[in-house]
Amino acid sequence: MTKTRFFHTTAARLFLCLLLICAALAGCDDLPGEMSDTPIKKVDLSKRAEIIIPSPAGAITYAYLPQYSHTTSYSRHRLLIEYLSRETGLELRQVFPDTFDEHVKMVARGEIDISFSNPMVYVRLANLGAHAFARVVEASGSPSFRGQIITRADSDIRTLQDCVGKHWFAVDPNSAGGYLFVLGHFMMHGIEPRDFASIDFAPGPGGKQEKVAMAVYAGTYDFGSIREGTLDVVADKIDISRLRIVDQTRSYPGWVYAARRGLNPEVVQKIADAMFALDKAKAQDALILEAAEIEDIIPAEDADYQPVRELMARLGMLGQNATD
Repeated sequence: MTKTRFFHTTAARLFLCLLLICAALAGCDDLPGEMSDTPIKKVDLSKRAEIIIPSPAGAITYAYLPQYSHTTSYSRHRLLIEYLSRETGLELRQVFPDTFDEHVKMVARGEIDISFSNPMVYVRLANLGAHAFARVVEASGSPSFRGQIITRADSDIRTLQDCVGKHWFAVDPNSAGGYLFVLGHFMMHGIEPRDFASIDFAPGPGGKQEKVAMAVYAGTYDFGSIREGTLDVVADKIDISRLRIVDQTRSYPGWVYAARRGLNPEVVQKIADAMFALDKAKAQDALILEAAEIEDIIPAEDADYQPVRELMARLGMLGQNATD
């Protein structure tokens, strides 16, 4: 090909490309400036809006306060939720808050319909309009439970007074048995938070009770506080004979089922009736209750939790709400 022919061919191709571009520009109605009459819309990127994905229509959300890992929460309550769905004809769906505070906030926003929580978190929920309708009988056979102070079996900590000046590892600032029952116990014996070298809380979502037991077992902290029954949960992970219970608190009314403010009373009654109908003498019901580590579910009312309010008043906590 000669140079002249090459340049002519190239020029023709460029001319054709320019014609196509002009045609495309002439047919476009969305170009800015003089080429379009459509006004320019400015977007303010400094503004944000929270997008909440709604639950499926008709679904009743159920949440277990995240004292243990999400896996444990799911496995413990899966059979119970399936049973409640069958018996009531309602669609129940388990949701998994990462923290105690998130659980409270989700109830406040109406994202959790049925809450299964410790008694101190329940008092916060009641301040937001939730109401108790059922409580559990613990695996111990009691509708109440305690907090426990644990240390290594080879530790020199033998009494409450021995904990003074030591490093304390607790479950969560809002944990009942894993912190607040124990804090109240220390204070009733004249020991204040300032008397410890440190008070730290288990990090991360869920699994906090196990983390405390494991940290004390590893010697990372001098002592820890857990709810009664936690050592049984970790017995397959560590040699619990190498841990010792230093002391335990008085008993307080146990874990409670609460319905959020505004939930249809007929829905609550259906769920309550199905819960109360569970009978451990029946093989199928026994499987459901044993998986949840519950002996029984019995009626409850708000007045049952007055001892908890008295403890919270002693700790200066009664003013707490969902944003604390």
